Amino acid sequence: MAQKQEEGGLLETVKVIVQALAIALVIRTLLFQPFNIPSGSMIPTLLIGDYVFVSKYAYGYSNYSMPFGPNVFSGRILASPPKRGDVVVFKLPRDNETDYIKRVIGLPGDRIQMIEGRLYINGVVVQREKIDKARTENREGQEVPVATYRETLPGDAEHAGVEHTIIEIEGDHGINDNTELFVVPPDHYFMMGDNRDNSTDSRIAPELGGVGYVPFVNLVGRAEVIFFSVKKDESALAFWRWPWSVRWDRLFKPAH
Repeated sequence: MAQKQEEGGLLETVKVIVQALAIALVIRTLLFQPFNIPSGSMIPTLLIGDYVFVSKYAYGYSNYSMPFGPNVFSGRILASPPKRGDVVVFKLPRDNETDYIKRVIGLPGDRIQMIEGRLYINGVVVQREKIDKARTENREGQEVPVATYRETLPGDAEHAGVEHTIIEIEGDHGINDNTELFVVPPDHYFMMGDNRDNSTDSRIAPELGGVGYVPFVNLVGRAEVIFFSVKKDESALAFWRWPWSVRWDRLFKPAH
């Protein structure tokens, strides 16, 4: 009888573990995916070492929304297009494997151009307001104060324009501060990082190692909230260092 009780207890434990894994898989596949910020292209909105939850349902589902990207259907189901200003995780179009995170700047049909460091959308310069300087690393790895702006993207009849903070490490004379005129194709989006002079994004062509236009189908989801954050070069798994390594003030902040 004791052996039967032991076997029954083991079976119940296995069932609980299987159920927990199934629930986690459903959440990971259909609802939320954790994402770690590996680079500084979205500073100051997102820092290296931030961990964010990405809503998978925000734009509907494509093959790239699923773990390992199985080729089970074409296009998107339950599709809902992103709004200008959304912070989005997507699969890099030139390999369809690497996860990138950027801000949606251009919608299908938009004309996008950078002129002397200023962003133009459909021929109109985007409003920006100078604010207190942020500090970040320059190309030499030195932490310095940098030009910082509150930028307001154009809205529409239903939504006010999104306000967000950008930095210009090289002022208005960075390598990508003067570009050609981009016309966003149908069902594609133009992405840029908030760290304007240190972001590989849609301003750079795929054949030059950049992003180019991002197809709607490549979108994984929308960044929602920072649920954990550790300082640069710290491991999130080193829990014994958390009192000093965790950026407590960043926990549960919006990721956009």
